[in-house]
Formats: sequence, C-alpha cells, structure tokens
Amino acid sequence: MKKIGFIDHFLDEWHANNYPKWIRESTLKDKFDVCYAWAEKDKEGGQTSKQWCDTQKVKLLESKEELINKSDCIIVLSPDNPERHEDLCRDVLSSGKPVYVDKTFAPDLKTAKKLFAWAEKSKTPMFSSSALRFAKEITDIKANKEVSDIRFINTRGPGKFSNYSIHQVEMIVALMGPGAKRLMHCGINDVPVLVIDYESNRRAMFNMIPAHPFQVSVQYGENKGINIPEVKGEFFKNFIEQMLAFFESGKPVVPREETLEIMAIIEAGSQALKKLDKWIRVHC
Repeated sequence: MKKIGFIDHFLDEWHANNYPKWIRESTLKDKFDVCYAWAEKDKEGGQTSKQWCDTQKVKLLESKEELINKSDCIIVLSPDNPERHEDLCRDVLSSGKPVYVDKTFAPDLKTAKKLFAWAEKSKTPMFSSSALRFAKEITDIKANKEVSDIRFINTRGPGKFSNYSIHQVEMIVALMGPGAKRLMHCGINDVPVLVIDYESNRRAMFNMIPAHPFQVSVQYGENKGINIPEVKGEFFKNFIEQMLAFFESGKPVVPREETLEIMAIIEAGSQALKKLDKWIRVHC
C-alpha cells in the first residue's frame, strides 16, 4: 500500500474533504491510501487540522518535512489559494516523489515556470489539472478519430474568474492544444467573456456566466460540430483514477506545455478584464 500525503494551506476545504473518500473508492484503492496530512494553519471558523484528520482517519504530522519523508506520493492542495503553492511546493518538488499540485497551479506564469524548473532539476514527476479535463465528454472528443482540425470552441461555466477560470481554460487547451496568441475581453463586469485568438484562423470563446452549467461546443473540419449542453461525466472520479495512475507510473498525464499555456491564458485574461475590447498578448 503506497502512502499519500496531503499538504494544504488549511485542510477543511472541499477538495481535501472529498479526495480521501474518492481515493478509497477508486479502482486502485488496494494500492493507495491517504495516510498523512500537514497544513499551514487551521481554517478560521472550520475544523482544526486535528479534527479534520480524526474525521478522515489520517495521521496529522508535525512538519512538512516529516510528511515528505514518510509519504510515497504527495498531493499539494490549497485549491483556492494558489499564491501559497510556491512555498508549499518548495521542498516537495525536490523529493523525487510523484507530486500532484491542485488547481489552480500557480498565481502567475512566472511562478508556474519556477515550479516546473524545481521539479525538473530534481527529476520529480509532477502535474496539475482541473478535473474538467477528465470529464467523459471531453475525453470522448479527444478520442474521436473523426474530430480533427478543431477550428472553434465555445465554453460556458459558472464562478469567479480568480478561481474558476481554470476549468474552462483547461477544457479549451485540452482540445485546442497550445498556440494561443492573444485574447480580448468583450463581456461585462459580472460576465467575463474572452475571445482567444490562435494562428491559422482558429478561435475559442470563454463565457463565465453566473449559475450556468459547464458547456462546450466544438466546430471542426468542414462544418462539423459537437454540442455538449452540460459537462458532467464523472470528471472527479476520472480525475482521481488518472492521478493514482500517475502516482503508480510516475508519468505525468498532462503535458508541461499545456499547463504553462493555461497559466498564460489565465494571466492574460486577468489583464484583459481591466481593458475592455483590447487585445492582450498571450506570452508563454
């Protein structure tokens, strides 16, 4: 049984509260379990780290260094505080052990490149992703041999740009691949809309609409299209399976280039939200 360690800003958050159960219900449940946890602090108004560990049947360790030493593979969480990932990952990414860094990978492209550089220097396997990449609807499109030469994607979904933009951008890059050159915000204050421009007359549209389900429309080839009215195909279950497969093989399931492109698009998008109808370069 390989031991997974959780590192978090604070443990009482949605991902940490659900990942142990999903790991223990996965097809690799006989090979992996969440055994250790460490957090920088307790959640204000929530469970303490000790209470969380008692609830989840996980051993609370006194230091990040102890967790790194005792774990076979490591999950760095802090999904809504990516600005903490640099400090949380500093020693982890020199461990040589498989590491998953939760979404959003980093607060900016510069930090994302730094994290990859640390991992590569120490030959530490590492990846990061939104679970939406692994939704059945998205993986079915990627596996469909008839879908080639995607010319246009339109995604829609809920949330705030700061912590939910990752989900739509992850789906866009998973299907379009790298190569975004510039983008423009053409929405309104509470409804961010981005036009993402690629070479060869290809584009994507990102629509962040309150209380809206995740949706994807794809146009490819000669006027062929796919419309998905709601992306809901067991993406968290599939994501957990992919993460555990990575822990077993040590082979990242998301290319470095795609993760850096995602970070570059989000960074440029954040700039574009302040400059309506102005093209912003995507620097990757």
